[in-house]
Amino acid sequence: MITINNTYKSRNNNNDKSFKGSELLITKGFDGLTKAADLFIKSQENLSSTRFIQDTATNWAPKAIFSRSKADFAEMSFLEFLESGIFYFASPLLGEKLFRNKIFKNISPKTIKNKVNEQIPKTVADITKNNTITEEVKKRAISSKAGIILACAAIPVAEYTLSFAKNLFTLKTFKKSNFNSIANLDKGKNEKEDKKQQEKVEKNSKKQLKKAAIISATGIAAGITLAAVGHKSDKLQTLSKAIINPGNAVSKVINKAGIHSQRTDNVLSKLSLDFANNNGKLALSKGQLALTAILGLFGYSKAAEDRGRLDVAEVWTRVPLVVFYTIFGGELFEKGFHKILLSKNKFPDILKKNSKGVLEIPKREELPKLAQKIAATKNTQCTKELSRLTKEKAFITAVPYAFSLLFMGFTLSAITRLWTQYRYNKQMNDKVKADFVTFAKSQNTPEIYKKFEL
Repeated sequence: MITINNTYKSRNNNNDKSFKGSELLITKGFDGLTKAADLFIKSQENLSSTRFIQDTATNWAPKAIFSRSKADFAEMSFLEFLESGIFYFASPLLGEKLFRNKIFKNISPKTIKNKVNEQIPKTVADITKNNTITEEVKKRAISSKAGIILACAAIPVAEYTLSFAKNLFTLKTFKKSNFNSIANLDKGKNEKEDKKQQEKVEKNSKKQLKKAAIISATGIAAGITLAAVGHKSDKLQTLSKAIINPGNAVSKVINKAGIHSQRTDNVLSKLSLDFANNNGKLALSKGQLALTAILGLFGYSKAAEDRGRLDVAEVWTRVPLVVFYTIFGGELFEKGFHKILLSKNKFPDILKKNSKGVLEIPKREELPKLAQKIAATKNTQCTKELSRLTKEKAFITAVPYAFSLLFMGFTLSAITRLWTQYRYNKQMNDKVKADFVTFAKSQNTPEIYKKFEL
């Protein structure tokens, strides 16, 4: 597990006026390479808007380079920008600003609504153990938290239906529903569009979008209802906890059935739909990310069925790897890379374990205080130490990022497109052979059709 080291936030605040703020330090005394390294670190640790731009570019640029037609480029861009918007803005905008602070906050009585609202970002365990609040506040906070999760069902639902919206966008903009033509697999021959297929794509896309709207509205209504009455019933409290942490609920059912496994319980405990707590604000959690990404995969596949089997094949060649990497791969690669560096005792000031054996990596804003401490110990210049720490942190951040860009971006995009083209060419060759065999049979020339029969 990787945690952020907060050791240096509260120390030595007045020891060196020049180190009062990291921004002041960064603008003075750094060479061009260090400034570039710092800007890169900042982009990795900054607000959603910065990460949105960066990660969208990482995913979008390789696909843009390998785009196969105007329609392919347009629908890929449509997907990438809206998908990144869902991942980076949906939870803070819907969960935090709209549902938590505008709607659900006002469901509780005025006398306790602020106390209830303060508890929502915390875990169920922390809320339950809090002895400074009443039982009513605890129960309302838990049911409100579950209600917000239900209301935010709109987020994974939107990810699922995004591919259908993309199909409709391409159909209306380019008058195309044939994947072979959209992906330019026919090399400009512009295969004739099937009107029945176009009608099917339009009808199913609109059907899925309407269904998504109904599910989202139902989720919001159910969430508001649960937040309003969930504190009145033990059964509703149990339901609320199951919504927040479905893995724990499943674990309890398994244990009641007489099946006891600590390893299974540990795995199930990670299946949580609770929000991440970002300094007291609701943010997208790993469990929510997993649910959204997996639903997105099946949305991609289902929408692809309307446009042909080659579209489905391309989805299942690329998207499962992207989903796995999104949920697990990035962290696994990062941990593996850090483990190698630790074993070789590289960057000990940046990579080190605490007394509990947990790896601690200081944030960018903590580097000046760390540099100041090291400089005092070594009797060196603070700016020199900060420059070194900045470059080291940039390196351990850049390698996993470069892997994501090169492999998950360029390499996977290129392989996917080449593999789809190969499938199309083989399909066309098989069709030509099949047509020839059919013709030969009709002409009663067995010695010819047996030679070419598939």
